[in-house]
Amino acid sequence: MSNSVYQINKGINKSIEFNALKVQDIWYLGGGRFALLILFAIIYICGINIFFCLALIVSLASGLFMYTYKLSRTYGEHGLMKKVANKSVPDVIKSYSIIRLKKQLLHEKSI
Repeated sequence: MSNSVYQINKGINKSIEFNALKVQDIWYLGGGRFALLILFAIIYICGINIFFCLALIVSLASGLFMYTYKLSRTYGEHGLMKKVANKSVPDVIKSYSIIRLKKQLLHEKSI
């Protein structure tokens, strides 16, 4: 067996990075793997064929890894939170009074 040395911290006040995954993504990956373990146990206890269970869990785990790395590449450190926040941004702001809208925008700008 060979000894492997992994560099985890890149410096002071920088977030932990491990194999191009940032801290938040490591937590998502760990939670996903735990969920897959529970799913495997449930499927195995139900009496489904072990080879089918393994094939299903391996394919879901591959998808989990690929999706987590994609989130990390696309959004950076807080990938999933940015994706969820982006969905909550409205497409259109409706204003029935242009004067009230201007007042609100000026009030927000002054704060």
